Amino acid sequence: MSIYSTLSRTKAPFVPLEGNKVSMYVCGVTVYDLCHIGHARVMVAFDVITRYLRARGYEVTYVRNITDIDDKILKRADENGEAFEALTERMVQAMHEDEGRLGILRPDIEPRATAHIADIIAMTETLIDKGFAYAASNGDVYYRVRRFEGYGKLNNRQLDDMQSGARIEIEAAKEDPLDFVLWKAAKPGEASWPSPWGDGRPGWHIECSAMSTCCLGNTFDIHGGGPDLTFPHHENEIAQSEAATGQQYANVWMHAGAVRVGQDKMSKSLGNFFTIRDVLEQHNPEVVRYLLVASHYRSAISYEANSLDEARRSLERFYNALENVTPEEGDVSDEWRARFIAAMDDDFNTAGALSVLFELARELNRAKKEAPQQAPALAFELTSLGSLLGLFGQDPAAFLKGDTEGLALSEEDIQQQIEARAAAKKSKDFAGADRIRDELAAQGIILKDSREGTTWVLEG
Repeated sequence: MSIYSTLSRTKAPFVPLEGNKVSMYVCGVTVYDLCHIGHARVMVAFDVITRYLRARGYEVTYVRNITDIDDKILKRADENGEAFEALTERMVQAMHEDEGRLGILRPDIEPRATAHIADIIAMTETLIDKGFAYAASNGDVYYRVRRFEGYGKLNNRQLDDMQSGARIEIEAAKEDPLDFVLWKAAKPGEASWPSPWGDGRPGWHIECSAMSTCCLGNTFDIHGGGPDLTFPHHENEIAQSEAATGQQYANVWMHAGAVRVGQDKMSKSLGNFFTIRDVLEQHNPEVVRYLLVASHYRSAISYEANSLDEARRSLERFYNALENVTPEEGDVSDEWRARFIAAMDDDFNTAGALSVLFELARELNRAKKEAPQQAPALAFELTSLGSLLGLFGQDPAAFLKGDTEGLALSEEDIQQQIEARAAAKKSKDFAGADRIRDELAAQGIILKDSREGTTWVLEG
């Protein structure tokens, strides 16, 4: 198995630190609002990675944090007139509900920043003792960026280029404009915790350094996150963690691709983002998941008006193949699984793996017509491999029918119309049969005739 690392900018064989055990930390959500499709992209990507690693025999410890204290959370709670704890608890529950609908497995450990204040303070004290940080006159504690020789290695940036080209928060209390905050002095009435430097709260970057090392140790196998976190967040994590421990922080750095709307990155600041809930009101959750799985995890996804319609059509091809077949384990060629594994072993190439599954679905369709005795085993292989991507877990007939909520006709009414059409055809009233078909089609109900009988699906 080979994985591309953002740090080395190369793809290399993956060798865990300890036997077949894999330790993985992924930066999670700042829970001040509902999760959007960009969040879902990262969640689904690392869900697939976790599923596949486990299928390949690795014992995975998957840690994904929750940032439950920061400026955005405090601002939103103040706007809502509620305690920040009430806001974050509500948003965490909503996140878990959204994940569940998308078939995303929960991480093994889900640490919250507010539960690791003591660890954050301890790491900050270590950095001060080693000369990598300093307490400023305003009650903040800052990290000395120029003190860490490797700063910029994740993003291949030079310090002078950062200072001239980046937006840097200027504070009079800083020794250097590049320095970033580890501990923030509390403002009047703001949520805070006691510390050696006065009441305050942690900076964003130090939270992840403390939580990851507490859960997985000073060095672990994989650190992951969204595309917007490489700088400054992950760069700062490396600087803090390696300065504090004296050890390499993470062996492999993985970053999911962005979700774009047209040419723009989906973001709240641009006002072009869609919450997971908004999207799931209109689309089957598996269709949304398929869209996020169909591209390689490092590739950008273009979210257009017809993107989910295309994803549904692709899924329909699989469910049409699986319809009217009961999957049963049996003898099938080793070729399908071998090619699927080869694709996934190549940096989790889900696009390549799906191309194998499309071929397998075509073989299943052929077998249904020409060698029915082979169909159950092929269907089993298709659903088994698809489950590693979190796909093909629904009843085919139910998926193909789609969401019947809001239809003028009940399923019983539709079935009666199908039977009336069959009776019309049997009596050679083909005009009447066609009229029933057209009337149903006008309501978005498409009939499908086969040797097994007539079934129906919703248009689109």
